[in-house]
Formats: sequence, C-alpha cells, structure tokens
Amino acid sequence: MHIVITGANRGIGLAFAKSYRAQGHQVTAICRQSSPELEATEADIIEGIDVTHDDAPASIAAMLQGILGGETIDILINNAGILRGESLENMDTQTIQAQFTTNALAPLAVTHALLPLLKSGSKIALITSRMGSIADNGSGNYYGYRMSKAALNAAGKSLAMDLKGQGINVAILHPGMVQTDMINHAGDITADTAAERLMARIAELTNDNTGTFWHSNGEVLPW
Repeated sequence: MHIVITGANRGIGLAFAKSYRAQGHQVTAICRQSSPELEATEADIIEGIDVTHDDAPASIAAMLQGILGGETIDILINNAGILRGESLENMDTQTIQAQFTTNALAPLAVTHALLPLLKSGSKIALITSRMGSIADNGSGNYYGYRMSKAALNAAGKSLAMDLKGQGINVAILHPGMVQTDMINHAGDITADTAAERLMARIAELTNDNTGTFWHSNGEVLPW
C-alpha cells in the first residue's frame, strides 16, 4: 500500500510513518521541515510544505504524481494541526482563524487536490479531536480548537457522503490524549500507541461505516 501523511515529522504523524514503514508499506511523508527520526524511516519525504498556503495542495499533488508513477494513494492521513488556548479571559480571534485554516480548511483543500490520485478502495483519515464534539463539551474554553475540529468533523461527514458512491471511505478519528509536543507531553498514551490504535480503525473502515467519528480505542463519539 501507499500511505500519504501530512504533519509527518513528529508526534502522531511520525508514529504513523514508522509503523506503516515497519509493515513494509510505501509512505510519503509531508511536512514543513523533516527530522532525523523521519528520515530514519526511509519514507519518501516532501518537505517545505505549509498546508495553510494557497498553493500547497496543488504542489503536493504535483510532487505525489512523480512519486506514485501512475499508481494511486491507498490511505491519505490528514494529520497536520495546531492547538491554541483561547478563553473568555484570553480571547484572540487571530489564533482562532489560524486554527480554522490549519485544522479545517487545509485538510479539505489537500483532500480535494488529491482526489484524482485516489481510487475505489482508497481511504481518507482525518485526525480530529473529541474536543470538536458539541455534545461532549463539559468544560468550555479552547474556542478556536473546538470550533475548528467541529468544522473538520462536518467536512469529514460531507466527504464521506460525497465519496461513498466512488468507494472512497472516510474515518474521522480522535487519537486520545497523546504525549506530544502539542500538549507538552501531558497525555496518557504514547504517540506510538495512538498510531497503532488509529491504524486499526483505518483498517476497519468500510463503505458501511464511512463517516464515523471514532475514538482511537474504537468507541463511537457523539457529534
């Protein structure tokens, strides 16, 4: 299989790259700047990409065409994302807008640009968060992150409906509280564990359950 991962130089993205490469799959890792750990996986690396730039989706598609050599993408993992911490006492509409661009608009734009490189049986994974669940919000705050992930969830559901007839399926995936730089390693599972669980959910993705909002442990989450 050929797996394409955005935000692949560290954290969950790097863990995906390591695990899929260990299984013998071809991986294309997309990132702003590579890392020695990513290079050690011997994945194909496309660096210098900021997914929020208007020309990034087309650039990714063009470079992938050269790497694929006429083949198609089996799994597209939209993993790149950012977290900021607005509250009513510390409101910042600029960071909210930045999170929308990175967490919601960019994954949709990248997916749209790469649709010609997908086929029936291909899978799209959107790495979201249960913080994007409206029903599950019991603590407030984090306005930009919550709103952007809710928007990503909505986009994922629409993609699932629009692509179902083509046999292209979409998983909307919450990794859990993961020990990454994003949350200062305060999580309760490692990135490797999160990637292993998420890969299991992707493997279980079919035309019957496309558009599901899953916790990495297999629990279906409320919208």
